[in-house]
Amino acid sequence: MIAEAGHYALVLALALALIQSTVPIVGAQLRDPALMNVARSTALAQLLFVGLSFMALVTLHVQSDFSVANVFENSHSMKPLLYKITGVWGNHEGSMLLWVSILALFGGLVAAFGNNLPLTLRAHVLAVQGWIAAAFYLFILITSNPFLRIANPPIEGRDLNPVLQDIGLAVHPPMLYLGYVGFSISFSFAVAALIEGRIDAAWARWVRPWTLVAWIFLTLGIAMGSYWAYYELGWGGWWFWDPVENASLMPWLAGTALLHSAVVMEKRNALKVWTILLAILTFSLSLLGTFLVRSGVLTSVHAFATDPTRGVFILLILCVFIGGSLALYMWRASALKQGGLFAPISREGALVLNNLFLTTACATVFIGTLYPLALEVITGDKISVGAPFFNLTFGPLFVPLLLALPFGPLLAWKRGDLAGVAQRLMAAGIAALVAIALVWAWTSGGAALAPLAIGLAVFVIAGAVVDLVERTSLFRAPFATAWRRARGLPRSTWGTAFAHAGVGVALIGIVCETTWNSEYIGTMKLNDVTKLAGYQLRLDDVTQKQGPNFREMLAQFSITENGDKVGVLTPSKRTFTTRQSSTTEAALLSRGASQLYISLGETAADGGIAVRIYHKPLVLLIWFGPILMAFGGLLSLSDRRLRVGAPKPAKAPRALQPAE
Repeated sequence: MIAEAGHYALVLALALALIQSTVPIVGAQLRDPALMNVARSTALAQLLFVGLSFMALVTLHVQSDFSVANVFENSHSMKPLLYKITGVWGNHEGSMLLWVSILALFGGLVAAFGNNLPLTLRAHVLAVQGWIAAAFYLFILITSNPFLRIANPPIEGRDLNPVLQDIGLAVHPPMLYLGYVGFSISFSFAVAALIEGRIDAAWARWVRPWTLVAWIFLTLGIAMGSYWAYYELGWGGWWFWDPVENASLMPWLAGTALLHSAVVMEKRNALKVWTILLAILTFSLSLLGTFLVRSGVLTSVHAFATDPTRGVFILLILCVFIGGSLALYMWRASALKQGGLFAPISREGALVLNNLFLTTACATVFIGTLYPLALEVITGDKISVGAPFFNLTFGPLFVPLLLALPFGPLLAWKRGDLAGVAQRLMAAGIAALVAIALVWAWTSGGAALAPLAIGLAVFVIAGAVVDLVERTSLFRAPFATAWRRARGLPRSTWGTAFAHAGVGVALIGIVCETTWNSEYIGTMKLNDVTKLAGYQLRLDDVTQKQGPNFREMLAQFSITENGDKVGVLTPSKRTFTTRQSSTTEAALLSRGASQLYISLGETAADGGIAVRIYHKPLVLLIWFGPILMAFGGLLSLSDRRLRVGAPKPAKAPRALQPAE
């Protein structure tokens, strides 16, 4: 009965989405407030019904109802409760239901908190959201119904993919989807603006909070996915340029460019057409990621195994929404009035430069990801584009971007003084040179460019500090005055500084881990000792343990440094009998921002165990950087000027009345 109720709620959500996608547009054409307000009520009702559908699927998994095919294929009665819940989105059907639930959530938030939007704009935005929702409801109901029953229910389920039975999967997909799907609001605002043929600084202010929310979640989602792959897959790497990883990186790059472009549009009423295009492309790349994961064209640890019918359906959705929005853009963009002019050396110019490098980097990842697929379709030849290509093309694009990063916030709007800003950044430059000299003196071996990269990261971090120092007049005014100015600074200014500093912090982690990482790969027996990076690691014990739905081989290593014991690590290897597969559970010992990392391999005939041991200096900075960036985004989001309920312009046209 629960499965049927969930299915019926999904059908009702589809019906509401169809109403939401048509009636408000008719109302906007007729200037009928009652019809336009239908968008608000249907968006909220749609959220209610899709939420009920999602909760029904969660209930079926928790109850281990194996009469439902989705539960049978992805659950097991002995599986821990947490993984029964996370298993809901650890498969194609459940993850798509989560996808549309988050889509409905964002539509409901616009309906609930968008009362200050012009009524016609809100109607068009929610109508576009309705189009997207209806398309994906149809996709789920026709090709991916999570509520299908089994005629003769089995006694036990097949269990969830063991790799996905991890706490990281409780957080990573929902955060990633909140980012992916959150950009649908930016897309809907862009399409609504093209339909109305009107866009201004107020539009940028309305769209920026939604874009920022999506960017924050996507940043955290990518970071969590990276850390999950790092410790769960046992390879010891944090980024592999996997096509599915690239599918999440592309909308992040485009979304970052969109955030900066929207700032120029809000402040200077410029870059209107470009901002609209970025809003369309960012969500289009999110849709592309959805297609790549579910079409079957990729073989990846992240991808879902699916039949070709689903891929064709999603490809059709891509063609309709991406092709339709770009066609509308080509038709209407010329009618949009351009904004004010600005000098190349200005804050606007710096933000344009930021957009140039970010979009070029995004295009590079796009080509490297899709070119092998296109070549295989056209010629049948299979080629692999891996880390060497991306490192050689992506890296050089970010070097000038990072060099310019500290200059942007210090430049004046409209026309800036580059020489004056360079003088103010002299302290940051000196800090960078000192960092280069220290790294060069204290390290030996590794890439020759590594100290320069560390210096660049320090320059970015110090530049963010200099920006705050300049704005508060610290060291030039009495401390009480500087403190008062610091408290009076807009939160978006603090957010920008933290986000930029986060980029530098992540770069330090990347360079240190990549350059000075050390490893030991070999076979160890009981009481064997190996040395790595000044540590002594001794294999003390190997035991067998029975888990709820797996058998586990547990190894115990004691870690000493200069004769002093610093910790114990217990990596394990789990065998899941139902799935006939195994996973490696790495053990990590954090020492400051550095880590010791041990993962187990196969057991040899003589009783030895294959082990991988890594020492990763400052590796945790790789993930602390994105957390700092997301924190900066939260600070900016809390700025009263960027709250969701943005005030309407003082001189709004009479045709655009406030929503009731």
